Amino acid sequence: MGQVLRIRQLEALVAVIANGSMTAAAADLGVSQPAVSRLLSDLEQALGFQLFDRRDGRLVPSQEVRYLQPNVERVLELMKQISDVSEDITQRKAGHIRVACLPGFATSHLPGVVADFLKNRPGVTLTIEPDRPERIFEWMIGEQYDFGITDGFNGHPAIESRNIDVRSVCVFPEGHTLESVHEVTPSLLADEQIIHTRRDSDFFGRLSRVFQDADVTLNSHIEVRQFTAACELVVNGVGVAIVSELDAVKYAGRGLSFRPFRPILPHTLSLVRPVLKQPSLVALEFIELFSDSLIPFMTEATTG
Repeated sequence: MGQVLRIRQLEALVAVIANGSMTAAAADLGVSQPAVSRLLSDLEQALGFQLFDRRDGRLVPSQEVRYLQPNVERVLELMKQISDVSEDITQRKAGHIRVACLPGFATSHLPGVVADFLKNRPGVTLTIEPDRPERIFEWMIGEQYDFGITDGFNGHPAIESRNIDVRSVCVFPEGHTLESVHEVTPSLLADEQIIHTRRDSDFFGRLSRVFQDADVTLNSHIEVRQFTAACELVVNGVGVAIVSELDAVKYAGRGLSFRPFRPILPHTLSLVRPVLKQPSLVALEFIELFSDSLIPFMTEATTG
């Protein structure tokens, strides 16, 4: 058998088996009867054996065809699956996305975005890997992930990035006297115990300068790595904190209140992805949706 079989030939074979005639098979396939006859003639020549016997006016598959039929049907079913999956990919309803993020994001803002994204995309799967910024940068350089959510990015030729400034707020336990003000300034926190990010973080450095400029002592109480950890501690009544509004809103009504912090002290997020790795259509759509989800929390300078 030197000739390459064609899918249309196999479709014609199965249609004639099912209908018992070329005329009915042609109607099912939406082609002419001569076209079906030609397809079967070519297939018969390619296979090297007779396809049908004629009995009582019907075409009956030969013993060789009966032996081959299960394999033919499997091939056609596989082709249909490939076609269906291809359509899902084109419509952004199938595929796999690998996302690396800061640990706090995995339990705060990201799950809601993922849930919205997957509602009408049953064929899409995700990997979400939380880790520290340094590790996320390594993954992006190594092209191991499609998309990263981090902070403190200073640029790298192998990484494409977009920085987004997110509003910061002061969080405090429900019932705190700060609920009576419209915004919180360093002077209002002079007697408060402050829960804050790591001392070596850019955010803490800028927060410290804001307190210094206001000539107010920052009463350091607990140092944490994640804003979500700070919120949990505030809910438990051990202090107040300045955090990203993205994290604060997840705790509103759960024992925590918050107000805008002034002067403006944005938390800068970096949305990163590998430069040389071509993202899939569904990955690009997810990145766009995630970026849009940040718009309500951006500072005016970012949105403008």
